[in-house]
Amino acid sequence: MGKRLTWFILAGLLVGGFGGWALHAHFDDGGGAGTKALADIGYWLDIPTQMFLHLIKMIIAPLVVSTLVCGIAHMGGGGAVGRVGLKAFGWFVCASLVSLTLGLVFVNLLHPGVGLNLPPPPAGESAGVEAFDAAKFFVHLVPTSAIDAMANNDIIQLVIFSLFFGGALAAVGEKGAPLVRGLESLVAVMLTVTGYVMLFAPVAVMCAVAKVLATKGIGVVGDLAFFMASFYLGLFALWAVLLLACFFVVGGRTGQLLRYLRDPILLGFSTASSEAAYPRTLDALDRFGVPPRIASFVLPLGYSFNLDGSMMYMTFASIFIAQAYNIHLDLATMIQMLLILMITSKGIAGVPRASLVVITGTLSHFNIPEAGVLLILAVDHFLDMGRTATNVIGNAVASVVVARWEGKLDAPQEAEPAVAPMPEGPADDAESFAGYAGKD
Repeated sequence: MGKRLTWFILAGLLVGGFGGWALHAHFDDGGGAGTKALADIGYWLDIPTQMFLHLIKMIIAPLVVSTLVCGIAHMGGGGAVGRVGLKAFGWFVCASLVSLTLGLVFVNLLHPGVGLNLPPPPAGESAGVEAFDAAKFFVHLVPTSAIDAMANNDIIQLVIFSLFFGGALAAVGEKGAPLVRGLESLVAVMLTVTGYVMLFAPVAVMCAVAKVLATKGIGVVGDLAFFMASFYLGLFALWAVLLLACFFVVGGRTGQLLRYLRDPILLGFSTASSEAAYPRTLDALDRFGVPPRIASFVLPLGYSFNLDGSMMYMTFASIFIAQAYNIHLDLATMIQMLLILMITSKGIAGVPRASLVVITGTLSHFNIPEAGVLLILAVDHFLDMGRTATNVIGNAVASVVVARWEGKLDAPQEAEPAVAPMPEGPADDAESFAGYAGKD
């Protein structure tokens, strides 16, 4: 079923693309009744997509908390958690610098904004996006309520809560064993629920792509085609760097990793949602051989601090806007911009249009018109698709590398069930699932 799901998602992507293009070509009349009809069609097409994303959000909090708490509890104490955490953050910092630098290199090599010659915006005009606030970010790290963090699917707050909770479970030892076993059973149940939810993915993908192309048309892509093509060329280069680094660590299994990741990559690309890809990425890493106690620890951290595609976009888009306004930035200024983005990009998790938030703050710091963000808003969805797929690869590679450094990378599982079978027999059979979060 795993391979068939991939083909179904790809078919949904193609059918939605052609269907949306055909609808736009047939109904678009430049603002008349046809355009209103397109808006109505887009309204109804958006319903299945939003339902699917709500289903994904429904499983994110219990899945993140249960897998992460079990993983920390099975690490056996703060020393192991600290060791894995330091290795993960070391990789995150290096990957962030590479991503930001590649964005800087490609935007200066290809000059996608040169020649646009945008006039300076009227005084006071802005993109309407609130700039990044470091104080708010650091205060926001700590949840006021674990229940509130779960209700809002705030991954970074869930990570903080799970670190404390998992560490406490490890500290109390045998007294916490029943709770650990209960959470292991919850992991198995949530992975089965994930399989059920993924059966709806092809329909959601088809409707999402159809809505965007029906309402915006292929023309909006053509207006900024060179900018988009330049950015995707940079993303492909980033993929190559990440996979090459993975090859140096795990060797020939890198190609196998891509095969296991095909579903989450395609799902992330077509929905432009990291949340949609998270459960499948966790499952793919487990089947690839990354111990769940490591994957469930590194992956949520990665989605908070290691969004490689998004970070590359920040330098690329910021300098593109400067080029569009004919604002010259010397090398020292661009390096300073890179270092600022290196810090502020760590606070973008869980923020809608998070990359635009950080870009806006960066533009104002360097006296570049913030209204330039409006230039890329029209195509941001199409760029977000590539960013999300790249984030999936970057965080999966990070998990694999940390597992190898820990000497815990297991042999892969060939089976690829989309939906786990329900256990038969007495309730004690549920213990067969307990190995998921506890295996080494």
